Amino acid sequence: NAPPTLPAALPPLMELLTSRSPEAMRPAVAMSVFPPLGAHLQGVKLTYWDGRDYEPAFMQVVAAEMSVGKSAVNLPIDYIIADIEARDDVARHKDAEWKERCATLKSTEDKPTRPKGLAVQVLSADMTNAAFVQRLADAKGRFLYTMMDEVELLDALKTNGRAGSVSQILRLAFDRGMYGQERVAATSVNEQVRVRWNWNASTTIQRGRAYFRKSIADGTLSRLSLATIVRGKYDWRSIPKYGAYGQPFADALQPYIDRLNTCHGTILCPEALEWTKQILDEHISFAESSDDEAYATLSFRAVLMGFLRAMVLYVMNGMVWSSEIGEFAAWSVRYDLWCKMRFFGDMLHQDLEAEDSAEQRTPSNLLDLLPHEFTRQQAQEMRMAQGRKPNPRMMLGQWVHRGYVAYDDTRGVYVKVK
Repeated sequence: NAPPTLPAALPPLMELLTSRSPEAMRPAVAMSVFPPLGAHLQGVKLTYWDGRDYEPAFMQVVAAEMSVGKSAVNLPIDYIIADIEARDDVARHKDAEWKERCATLKSTEDKPTRPKGLAVQVLSADMTNAAFVQRLADAKGRFLYTMMDEVELLDALKTNGRAGSVSQILRLAFDRGMYGQERVAATSVNEQVRVRWNWNASTTIQRGRAYFRKSIADGTLSRLSLATIVRGKYDWRSIPKYGAYGQPFADALQPYIDRLNTCHGTILCPEALEWTKQILDEHISFAESSDDEAYATLSFRAVLMGFLRAMVLYVMNGMVWSSEIGEFAAWSVRYDLWCKMRFFGDMLHQDLEAEDSAEQRTPSNLLDLLPHEFTRQQAQEMRMAQGRKPNPRMMLGQWVHRGYVAYDDTRGVYVKVK
């Protein structure tokens, strides 16, 4: 019932980022820092073992009980995105000045052209579809980033104005798919852009299950990464102790952020590729031994996300692979899958079973499926195995009438007629 334990020996960066968090919160913090870290990488391709290039796309949800400290993940994230927010402030100021100039002009006067260089990466969850598309276009290949205190805030972003369709954007964000809108008006946003959007969100377990219920089997769940906070028996007099962040923490973090900001091009790490094959084999073997299709279904993307975490750490470690990186990434895959199966496994099993039963069978010759001599019970079991109504009375009557079989009443069996 307990999630996999965070490795004792962590990569230096992960040691730093989790060092100020209470012990119970450290696994969630360790998983949650990757969306903002990935948002620093621009124009970086990470070569996977399947030969395709991926980008550091991360969507992280912390699902835990109420009042256990889910907001602990926000503290290190604030420091990670500090440099991005500083650049955003400049762009937001230019954007505000342009809008103010436009507002002072009469409708008959020519409006000034929207200035370039308005890339704003850190966005509020409360944005329209047009604003989302515009910000993606302004970013010029950078990742947008959003922090949401509640996962339901995703509903504020309605795909082309349709509520409840945000799961389409989530799938596009993981796959870096194309998205946009076309409008007739000259002042409207008319862009087709590639979705690069990393985000963090929190939820209680029950609300998370309800929110993603309709997105379990469409691939949305497998593209998300999950974390939780387990505090055991709650002591209401116990107050979690946080370490001090401040300038020393920011100074220690800055060299790692600089490595992300200066990284460009395609990155290939042979050690990471070998690690990926071993970890994928581990989880597929487990799925086979447990005969769990749901676990196998989730494993492929979970391992891919583990690879992306490993590659981000590889870049921040000065392009040097270490056993600590491999062990942490392996833990992150096991931990992510444990959370998904713990919170959503029953739903995924139900959806997969419903999908199997909904598959259309091609017509089968039911007579050929039975032995030369068969009983009424055998005919009934065969019909049930083919998804038919169990009662074989009308079928057997037709077969006897057409001379396909003869009934031997002395032995109580049907015999095929050649």
